[in-house]
Amino acid sequence: MAAWARWCLRHRLVVLLLWVGALFGTAVASGVAGSAYSNVFSLPGTESSRAMERMEKAFPQRAGDTDSVVWEVDQGKSVKDPAVRERMSAALADIGKLPEVGTVVSPYEPEGARQISENGRIAYAEVTFTKQAPELRKENIRKVIDRAEEARTAGLRVELGGQAIEQTQEPPAGLSEAVGIVAAAVVLFLAFGSLFAMLLPLLNAIFAVGTGLSALVLLSHVVDLPDVAPLMGSLIGLGVGIDYALFIVTRHRKGLRAGLDPAESAMRALDTSGRAVLFAGGTVCIALLAMFSLDLSFLNGIAIAATLTTLLSVAAAVTLLPAMFGFLGHRVLSRKERRALAEEGPREGEKPGGRAVRWASFVERRPKALAAVALVVMAVLAIPTLSLRLGTNDQGNQPESQTTRKAYDLLAEGFGPGFNGPLLMVADVSGGAAEQRALDGLVRRVNGTEGVVRAVRLPAAPGTAKDTAVVQVVPTTSPQSEKTDRLIDTLRDDIVPAAERGTALEVDIGGATAIQKDFASVIGERLPPFIALIVGLGALLLLVAFRSVVVPLTAAVMNLIAAAASFGVLVAIFQWGWGMDLLGLGKEGPIISFLPVIMLPLLFGLSMDYQVFLVSRMHEEWVHTKDNARAVRAGLADTSRVINCAALIMICVFSSFILSGDRGGVMAGLGLAGSVALDAFILRMVLVPALMQLIGRANWWLPRAIDKRLPHLAVDPPDRPYPGAAPEPEGERELVAER
Repeated sequence: MAAWARWCLRHRLVVLLLWVGALFGTAVASGVAGSAYSNVFSLPGTESSRAMERMEKAFPQRAGDTDSVVWEVDQGKSVKDPAVRERMSAALADIGKLPEVGTVVSPYEPEGARQISENGRIAYAEVTFTKQAPELRKENIRKVIDRAEEARTAGLRVELGGQAIEQTQEPPAGLSEAVGIVAAAVVLFLAFGSLFAMLLPLLNAIFAVGTGLSALVLLSHVVDLPDVAPLMGSLIGLGVGIDYALFIVTRHRKGLRAGLDPAESAMRALDTSGRAVLFAGGTVCIALLAMFSLDLSFLNGIAIAATLTTLLSVAAAVTLLPAMFGFLGHRVLSRKERRALAEEGPREGEKPGGRAVRWASFVERRPKALAAVALVVMAVLAIPTLSLRLGTNDQGNQPESQTTRKAYDLLAEGFGPGFNGPLLMVADVSGGAAEQRALDGLVRRVNGTEGVVRAVRLPAAPGTAKDTAVVQVVPTTSPQSEKTDRLIDTLRDDIVPAAERGTALEVDIGGATAIQKDFASVIGERLPPFIALIVGLGALLLLVAFRSVVVPLTAAVMNLIAAAASFGVLVAIFQWGWGMDLLGLGKEGPIISFLPVIMLPLLFGLSMDYQVFLVSRMHEEWVHTKDNARAVRAGLADTSRVINCAALIMICVFSSFILSGDRGGVMAGLGLAGSVALDAFILRMVLVPALMQLIGRANWWLPRAIDKRLPHLAVDPPDRPYPGAAPEPEGERELVAER
């Protein structure tokens, strides 16, 4: 790494120009090409996927996104009243003439007769655009909203729902990232006291994430990437990009204060903390790429996005940073530090602060009590995880102030809670009249099933195959209800098999609600081996790095504890609804199905970062002294400040995604922020060092037979002493004297 740093220093202008070219080049190319994100839920072998394939034959998918205009009149009135009918018909006619609007199906037309509620007070119109929601221009969607809202009068309430409408309610793109960067800048400035030192980690993240997001736009044309991929990529990219740079900048500043010239200090920073960054980034990427083992295309796209931004963050940290060190020289230090260096000379080594030393001493004296308290806290936070329920969130979970939520509630009120997520029974009736009669019997039996509002056979589209029939089933309960899940199981396990028996009739149950249920089931089945895979890979890497059996086992247990506690917090907030009104997060609901698969690799990867930086310093001291107590004390004292600062930055960045407007992003942001706080402040600062004090020399035990077969990997090799460095920090000498 030292040779690499030397090359980047000597060719710093070339390195900077390459990164500028990559950032602006990909930005221009992505602007010209445009995005082609696609939310492909491929669930091979599931009943809902078979239903979807058959459905495409009978009812070819419309070219554009279909949204709704919903209106309600006061008690005692009807949507069929002449004044209401005239006003809404005029509005719908105008909407049909707006740009990018394809068709409008009005409830006042014969084909829309079912679009009026039984009490006559609520009706809706279907607005089909010419493109899918992500491809529509927001100003054109806004025109639809404005014209519909113009129809509102006293006694006539008009709301709009659908994916395209939802897009206009999202905050401006980049708002959450900007807030996260500003918050991180404040923390960095308070930590370093230097404008240039503050800017370096921010520039590292901006170049890495900016290049990565533009590259994702281009990649979306060749691989299936969901539209949430850029959000997840920026979420993890900003966090690791700032943190990795922070570790290297901190080591470089230490070298400058010790009297090294900027070039030598930069090379040592890359040869020590740079190695740890490479290792930590590698563990994050391995954990993310493990998502491919789930064989779900939707998650593969998210894994690609997060891995790409992580790789670019590591690349920027080990190339762009040393180049910037060469440009800035001693200006990485604050004016006060430069003045002290000129007047007082180099410091005698880098001594940990008094608070850090006192805390390390306190942990050493009270390991049992502190370990017990930490375990109790984490166990209490993990209790809600026992009731974790995976599912889907929709517009019914949005804040009540949003028009999409109001439209959702109106449709549920007028047509039943299940109207927002009907089931589709897709049948193969190619056998002839016997199958047609069996299907008619099935429809009658479904109509008599508890939990069903109605089941009706949909007319086939003109020119489509006649051997496929589709039956729409409207449940009495909402798409997120457990009762709806049980209804699907009843239909699949009892009702449908009874109708198929003795005939060639084949029926599959699909629709958005069934797809989400199957998706959650697949995730639930594959989650345990997935967790075992990423935990096992992480433990194996630590085994190779630290030549210890206990260290990787401890890290694996800590990762599981952190994950359980963080999901406990998510369940309490989003599933139980604790504090949702206070936070303005809408209505409670199940945890989004794909969230555990996205969060767990990130949690384990980020937890591994802190474990590597903490234990590598302990391991360095152990190699020198063979004194476990001193190794744990020195490692905690030396790294606590930078780990806490890094964690605080991560918390700021992740928490800012509350402003993303995407419920999945909000869940992931809060979950990751909470997990980082618990991991850094409770596990790494309390539980891990306390346990390592209790375990003693066994922390570093490794059977000789295994030691001989393992490759040697230097994560953070023992740093060469700085000029005039003391053999042991003064604070530690005082603690030894006390004992």
